[in-house]
Amino acid sequence: MDFETISAADFGASLRGQGLNLLVRDVERTAGFLQTVFGMGIHRLSADFAILTYGASDQRQLFQLHGDQTYAANPLLGLLPEAGPRGAGLEIRLYDSDPEAAVVALEALPDDQRQALTLLQEPTDKPHGLREAYILDFDGYAWVPSRPL
Repeated sequence: MDFETISAADFGASLRGQGLNLLVRDVERTAGFLQTVFGMGIHRLSADFAILTYGASDQRQLFQLHGDQTYAANPLLGLLPEAGPRGAGLEIRLYDSDPEAAVVALEALPDDQRQALTLLQEPTDKPHGLREAYILDFDGYAWVPSRPL
């Protein structure tokens, strides 16, 4: 599937299984963060929308970013806070991302971006067999790079 040229209708009809769609204040900024820190692929990037890919091509996972302005007729828009974090209680776990490498990439971001992000927890060995870190993005979503101990 060519993510750059597929129509919205064909892309939507192709989706199967479980999907993740995040509503964000700034699609381009969030996509750039995810590409820089976690190596995600970005497709169809605009101020309104992006398709993101994560993982090796044989296990590639898709998800979408939508700007708030695209949800004018959607019932979720009225539930979103205008300021502050949105993702309380949601962990987006990236099991194929090294937490140390993610933190290094995070710390290398330009100051204006890095100051808007929060390293909630440094890489830590957990009793459930993973080493993980917690990074809050611009909208308060918790991204958790993880790898087996």
